[in-house]
Amino acid sequence: MDNLTDAFIWSDTKPRSGSANMAIDQTLLENNNQLPTIRFYQWIKPTISFGYFESLARAKSLFRNQDLSFIRRWTGGGIVDHRIDITYTIIIPRIHPWSQLRGAESYRIIHSAVASALNSNDTPCKLTPVNSYNNSPACFANPVAHDIITPSGKKLAGAGQKRSRHGLLHQGSVINVKNPLIWQQAFINAITNNPIKWEPNTKLHETATALENSRYSTPEWALKKP
Repeated sequence: MDNLTDAFIWSDTKPRSGSANMAIDQTLLENNNQLPTIRFYQWIKPTISFGYFESLARAKSLFRNQDLSFIRRWTGGGIVDHRIDITYTIIIPRIHPWSQLRGAESYRIIHSAVASALNSNDTPCKLTPVNSYNNSPACFANPVAHDIITPSGKKLAGAGQKRSRHGLLHQGSVINVKNPLIWQQAFINAITNNPIKWEPNTKLHETATALENSRYSTPEWALKKP
């Protein structure tokens, strides 16, 4: 499938809490019926995120006696250490053809662009085969199908996805990036033909803050049993 014809690009330079980042991503998905949106973002505190079907207890068991924040994602996937990665999100509106793709195919297309940017940034890598699978809770412990690995098999990038009536949410994580800004631009060039700089308005931020307070920052969300 071809690259995205047009896409909004938001380089969110303000470090945010885990709950704020997750609320913003969900709000972007639920309030975007126009173009795909790519968001690059940061964390205000050392943070570990864990997939919707993981548990807080399991995540904490991997990082004992460390001063870390933990946040449950709306997307699937494993447990990710955000002290060592670049984090990005892609929002695909329901009306866009990519939102109709099977999960494995959308995952492959997006990670092909991630891998292209890494290879152009002097980080040799490839996508893992379709039959790759492991049950490690730590996302970067072992790769699964269409994750990105070095020639020796070390995982460099993974992601989680969520589909809803609004479209597709893809939350990705990349490690060992030699020059983050150069990689970011190479990734943008690899995935869209027409990047459009964009920032959300005040209303979207207010909606995200309300969602953060009602959902992502609550004990009920952290301890949720999917």
